[in-house]
Amino acid sequence: MTAREAAFRTLVACEKQDAWADGFLKRTLNEGKLDGREAALATRLTFGVMQNRMLLDWYVDRFAKGKLDLTVRTALRLGAYQMFFLTRVPVSAAVNESVKLTRKFSRNPGASGLVNAVLRNLERNRQEITPPEDLSIRYSHPRWLVDAFLQRLGEEGTQALLECHNGEVPTMAQVNTCRATAEEVREALTAAGVEAQPHPWLKDCLTLQGTGSLEQLETFQRGDFYIQDAAARLAVQAADPKPGMRVLDVCAAPGGKSFAAAIAMGDQGEIVSCDIHSHKQTLIEHGARRLGLNSIRAVTQNGKERVPEWEGAFDLVIADVPCSGLGIIRKKPDIRYKDPKPLEGLPAIQKAILDNAGAYVKPGGALLYSTCTLLERENEAVVSDFVEKHKNFTLEKLELPEPVGRAEEGYVTLWPHLHGTDGFFIAKLRRGT
Repeated sequence: MTAREAAFRTLVACEKQDAWADGFLKRTLNEGKLDGREAALATRLTFGVMQNRMLLDWYVDRFAKGKLDLTVRTALRLGAYQMFFLTRVPVSAAVNESVKLTRKFSRNPGASGLVNAVLRNLERNRQEITPPEDLSIRYSHPRWLVDAFLQRLGEEGTQALLECHNGEVPTMAQVNTCRATAEEVREALTAAGVEAQPHPWLKDCLTLQGTGSLEQLETFQRGDFYIQDAAARLAVQAADPKPGMRVLDVCAAPGGKSFAAAIAMGDQGEIVSCDIHSHKQTLIEHGARRLGLNSIRAVTQNGKERVPEWEGAFDLVIADVPCSGLGIIRKKPDIRYKDPKPLEGLPAIQKAILDNAGAYVKPGGALLYSTCTLLERENEAVVSDFVEKHKNFTLEKLELPEPVGRAEEGYVTLWPHLHGTDGFFIAKLRRGT
């Protein structure tokens, strides 16, 4: 299997089967046994087409007449993406490989000729084609989402955010300081051929490039670090877990916030990490075992269902609730194309989980609410509703490193184009004594 075929199969599956690009591509790369270079190209093609799908269709539709089936359109998107965005790829290769894919996967004997003709026309005219002014098409975000960002950020801020969403994202490694120092981990990664640099403003965080398969690295296998965006780590830092605390993480999988809390506590205390699915409990347990964190106890538990013996029992409760995920479009570009209708029910779920989580906080204890989305209805509105209903909780000022800084209101939104992180919302509440 070639890199282009792996990308083609993944892109078709995303639309035909509603698959997620990252998971399907990973399986395809394993099945096809692609080497590192081919796997990297397949990844770039898959995510590049996803990030620019609406714009690529706009280019293609200038020269393709009539309705195109998914096989033909995917081959055209791949060819157009290489032509407009991967300048090191010869145009002849981009065209020829798309034609080959069409011959292999299309049932229409004339489809390959159509793909060849459209891509050749694109090549002849591409110097004269300028991207449209419409932000939705230019940056391949659905109109409803662009309008939501325009309301919050204005045109200049929205354009910066959309452009950031379509860029490549470095991998963030959080150092397990219970096992090693940041410098020791950096040296081990460098020796393994991974480019690792200290994060510009978050301590014990490394920015990685050229990682290949992280799971194969000795330093990963011995638990020296785990992968987590700076925003999620910062949320736990805002919660300020201390050694000896009893902590509850109500929506914990895959475990990153529990790991961050355990490391901040020097693995001294107790962390109960919950998820509604038993297989995700196993995932948390495996991660904690690899990192050597003995303070974490994973359980299967629905965040909306009350556990009476937990009431008033925890110094800190972390509620990183299910959300629309619109803050991680950089990493999961297919999120933008999902049907927005089911998202309307999320605030009710988030409020129910936060209401339940509040009951578990000791008098004087803290409650952290976080999401990886950028919609006010899932963030500020949920917190405002909670404070209105629970007069014994108040928002507490956040002191975070620059460029985030102080948040007097007790909550903050992190933006990819401003902070270089995932889009993220953090709010900290304190229960009265």
